[in-house]
Amino acid sequence: MTFSTPILLITWRRPELTKRVIKVIRSVAPQRMYVASDGPSHGRSGEAEKVADTRAVITQSIDWPCMLKQQQSETNQGCRLAVSRAIDWFFAHEQEGIILEDDCLPHPDFFSYCSALLEHYRHDTRIWSICGSNFQQGHRRGDASYYFSIHGDSWGWASWRRAWIHYHPAEHSWIKFRDSSRLDDVFPIPQERNYWRSILDELFLNRQPDSWDYQWWLAGWMNHALHAWPNQCLVSNLGFGDDGTHTFGANAFAEIPLCELGTLRHPEFIVPSRDADRYAFLHRRGGLEQIHRANEGSLHAWRCRWRAMKRQGLLPYLAAKTSLL
Repeated sequence: MTFSTPILLITWRRPELTKRVIKVIRSVAPQRMYVASDGPSHGRSGEAEKVADTRAVITQSIDWPCMLKQQQSETNQGCRLAVSRAIDWFFAHEQEGIILEDDCLPHPDFFSYCSALLEHYRHDTRIWSICGSNFQQGHRRGDASYYFSIHGDSWGWASWRRAWIHYHPAEHSWIKFRDSSRLDDVFPIPQERNYWRSILDELFLNRQPDSWDYQWWLAGWMNHALHAWPNQCLVSNLGFGDDGTHTFGANAFAEIPLCELGTLRHPEFIVPSRDADRYAFLHRRGGLEQIHRANEGSLHAWRCRWRAMKRQGLLPYLAAKTSLL
């Protein structure tokens, strides 16, 4: 039986990882394959050879009968443009499909999971994507095979053209959205709200970092979108290392062991798991440390006030405070 859901594979300069990912894709032998390859950076020694080796792997390894379309850039576009343009190209040809980058190793169950949910939620505009990773570190969310979140992910996912059309307009709406009260509605935890405000300001005002995915998540937040996440890890990121663009150093979420999905069970209700979203912020986005720093800052301020009151006396201290109002 052939696999009819189209797959986009986004590659660059990692031939060995690309070969491992294609090996798993071969297990389902999709009828339609799209492969986008960014070009080498100017003046970076050895990179042109790595890009050429990666493209050779693609030609040699995609050896099952399929329609294969390739998009190859001769120059380096950078992560933001290379990936977003590849997805634009993919959805110009397809209404829906699976998207993998060359460092994201899927479990074979990932493909049937994505295909089933793409069909199940095809016309449900509340659902924007189907994610393959799991960052809950053993905490199961609900009794179904997956749960919903307000957050998307880029480490192996699937989506529809109907959702992706909102990607590019999001950039032009950030300032208005930031200055409205809507951001408070999305993120009830102040530290999380400040975290994302800082990242998106840096992205849109200073064009840093060279990343595409923050804009995708913003588009979802501005449209009250939901994303499905499996209760088992179906995609593991192997890209933490010297060749990584944004993934480097020791990380608790690198190379998470893959698990079988088991019998697919749909959730009874389509609502986001606030426990999962809170856990993701606290443990993956450094929320615990941010809250600790904020609490330490508040405690320091109270200590300073207490020392001033003891030094000045209660009545003079209160009088001085009142005079400033």
